[in-house]
Amino acid sequence: MTSGPPEPVRRADWRVSHDEREAVVERLNNAAAEGRIDLEELDVRLSAALNAKTYGDLERLTADLPPEVPVDQEPLVLKGGMHGVTRTGRWDVPGRIIVYGGMGAAKLDFTQTECRLPEIQIEVHGEMAGVTIVIPDGWIAETSRMNPGLGGFRDKTTPDRLPRTPLIRLAGSGGAGGVVIRHANSWERRKLRRLQER
Repeated sequence: MTSGPPEPVRRADWRVSHDEREAVVERLNNAAAEGRIDLEELDVRLSAALNAKTYGDLERLTADLPPEVPVDQEPLVLKGGMHGVTRTGRWDVPGRIIVYGGMGAAKLDFTQTECRLPEIQIEVHGEMAGVTIVIPDGWIAETSRMNPGLGGFRDKTTPDRLPRTPLIRLAGSGGAGGVVIRHANSWERRKLRRLQER
């Protein structure tokens, strides 16, 4: 009798590194300094963080803490204008982005970025030609503040978040052209694989 293929390991069960444990320890210490957790609870959480084995172990320790978002940073403003605008490849991702589709459309592609921010706030305006946002697997989006407008809004992302990846907090309007947020499609995935093989 043959058995079927092995069950895939859930992301929450993946093993964590020393650096990932230390990052959670730092975040817990900051939360205690801000008065969010008391010293007795800090000791318990620090011990659990230092002994954590999986992403799920670490996520439970910070699930009730607000994200750390820089508030003094100027937003990145992108305008599609007449000819369109694309931000792709390796680029520095700020905590706040404002994007306008204009007449030529706008596209934000985060799949090659290395971003350690816990949260990215994106204010999006589809206008006439629309906006497309592409995020890596493991990133998730919170889109409750999106107005679909005439062009509509589509969220094609999955709800599975990897530890130490950003939450995309999206707000704004689809306008006439619409707004789409999704993960990479098959063509974009092939392109990424070719880049990684170089």
